[in-house]
Amino acid sequence: METTTTANGDGPVYEEREEKLSPEDLSEMLAAGTKEVHEKAENTQFVKDFLKGRIRKEIFKRATVALYFTYKAMEEEIERNKEHPHFAPLYFPAELHRHTALARDLEYFYGPEWQSQVSCTEAAQNYVDRIHQVGQEDPVLLVAHAYTRYMGDLSGGQVLKKVAQRALKLPPTGEGLEFYCFDAIHSAKSFKQLYRSRMNELELDMETKKRIVSEAVKAFHFNMEVFEELEEIGKTIQEEVLDAGMPVHGAMGGDISKCPYYAAKMAASGGTAYFCQLATAVLQHPTGQVLLATWFAAMAGLVAWYLM
Repeated sequence: METTTTANGDGPVYEEREEKLSPEDLSEMLAAGTKEVHEKAENTQFVKDFLKGRIRKEIFKRATVALYFTYKAMEEEIERNKEHPHFAPLYFPAELHRHTALARDLEYFYGPEWQSQVSCTEAAQNYVDRIHQVGQEDPVLLVAHAYTRYMGDLSGGQVLKKVAQRALKLPPTGEGLEFYCFDAIHSAKSFKQLYRSRMNELELDMETKKRIVSEAVKAFHFNMEVFEELEEIGKTIQEEVLDAGMPVHGAMGGDISKCPYYAAKMAASGGTAYFCQLATAVLQHPTGQVLLATWFAAMAGLVAWYLM
């Protein structure tokens, strides 16, 4: 992977090239070593509900607070160690750093005095404390935390952005979701390849690589503890505060069968009754009636052409 700068000053462009990887490369060891815990994180109730659009505004706000404290700690330690030989090649502040974007998101949700309204919860504080500890005592382990967070943000994070924008009816102009916007990265795929190649080029012995993998597993566990804490917090908040005027199925009038996630699930199950209900719903909707009439007209034209 090579980096070039465009002539018009648009910023760095990451050019892909064939890269031969070995099981002993750090990127491969991290992918293999975190596979199980990564799947566990993806299957926590919080993440599953989020992906289905069942994210409440108050919980989303609190998740953003937890992210702010996490990234603030991580980026403070990255700045402290930006010249450390085991981290310097991974120093991409313009492309990756998130805490200022998260601050703007919190200002959108809480107003200009947001800092006086938010605090770090116990699970998030445990995560923050560990990041500061490794940054000050064993900086090479920062690689694990940066890998876990930033590579996830450039992958699944982009899916979560779209789900949150729909479910919470956030502005299409991006307010409240700046955390997910990497304006300095033109191709997430190419940048991730560059980042992994930089990790593989770090001069690390096998024992250090194994310690980084172990730390990445810990990072996933810290994330899961934050998810579990958010689930518990959600149980203690009144429904009207959770929704804050933005119901999960908003314009659907509370009818879950009209939810696209529910529809996809039912369609995938192949239920005959579901398809009958779907057909009835389409016929009852004016737009569906117009589309059906258009379809019949097209089919009639096709049959007439065939019989000529």
